Amino acid sequence: MKQILFPGDEQFWYETLRSFSHIAYGGADFGEVAAITGRITEGDYDSWYDAWLAAAERLAAEAGDALRAGHRASARDGLLRASNYYRSAEFFLHGHPGDPRHYHAYARSVGCFRAAAELFTPPVQPVSIPYEDTTLPGYLYRVDDSGVARPTLIMHHGFDGPAEELHFQGAAAAVERGYTVLTFDGPGHPGPRHHQGLVFRPDWENVVSPVVDFARTLPEVDGGKIALLGTSFGGLLAPRAAAFEHRLAAVIAVDGVYDMSLTVRAGVGDDPDLERRLRAEDDPQLDAGIIRLAAASPVMRWELDQAQWAFGAPSPRQAAAAFLDYHLRDGIAEKIACPALICDAAGDLFFAGQARQLFDHLTSPKTFLEFTADEGADAHCHVGAQRLALARIINWLDDTLGAGRGEG
Repeated sequence: MKQILFPGDEQFWYETLRSFSHIAYGGADFGEVAAITGRITEGDYDSWYDAWLAAAERLAAEAGDALRAGHRASARDGLLRASNYYRSAEFFLHGHPGDPRHYHAYARSVGCFRAAAELFTPPVQPVSIPYEDTTLPGYLYRVDDSGVARPTLIMHHGFDGPAEELHFQGAAAAVERGYTVLTFDGPGHPGPRHHQGLVFRPDWENVVSPVVDFARTLPEVDGGKIALLGTSFGGLLAPRAAAFEHRLAAVIAVDGVYDMSLTVRAGVGDDPDLERRLRAEDDPQLDAGIIRLAAASPVMRWELDQAQWAFGAPSPRQAAAAFLDYHLRDGIAEKIACPALICDAAGDLFFAGQARQLFDHLTSPKTFLEFTADEGADAHCHVGAQRLALARIINWLDDTLGAGRGEG
């Protein structure tokens, strides 16, 4: 999609478009986002935080007033938008892990979402999913209170998003079409990273399998019709899990990612000795080169800040090295047995060409779904076109699972 705001900063524009996208399922309003971005200085992370936080605080206060006055629907709507604006406020702060601002904004984002969740019918239920010696946070969406077992969609985010944001990225769309939905944060995602210090791990099947175990204990879940959807970096993690977790009836990558080393080489340079140098104990020359590249690229600057936080890496070079362990090479993609939907964005900012690479390596029943600029859906994860994208994605899931199309 053509860059309209922040002409010198692709990352600021993409995150603005992401917020515009959430209008579709109640996570933003156009005038609010336009007013917020008008108070932001391009490339200035502090002004980004201040503008989004001010809007979130105002909306949260107004929603609280509405709830106390008995206006439940208005309170719910305001709390959803406040939650999303708090999420956006703290988005660029992870390069400074000790900064109290992102802990405050994250806690307020979750608090507002949980308050809104109680106001749905039936309520969206926070859950704690057993995982190793701790738990993972998530949300259970029920179609109704009947307890009927239904086809189920498990969803997780990618490199930078929380479970709460998934409400706007597929959970609300799926539940209104008759699916039980279970969203969760895994290691490296905001909840476990903030509260337990858990970082990403490449063997994602060892994250998803406990979630499937938990889902199969729920009366609302049809254990034979469980699908897994991963967004963004989750478009690599979810297929990785499906390669080894064979209780899944389908897997969806929004969008498909095959090999993170390709992204690293595209950003840092295709030096034949790059992997050894990234993993070396010391390489001051490469350290300095990566810092220079990040200073010249708003996208790379943010990616490395986020990677240091999400992987627990002590330096930008070591953060780049951590990505090298995330791939579907060496026959991993070929191990996927369930039907797979691989989505692709024609103008993907982060993973251009990787969806097709993943698709070409699959040997299971597979579908490739490309979204284009003419549709306004060519941005990464089709932000700006959620109604269009989610309709096509869930239609595929209906057809694949033989779901009852329980729209209502």
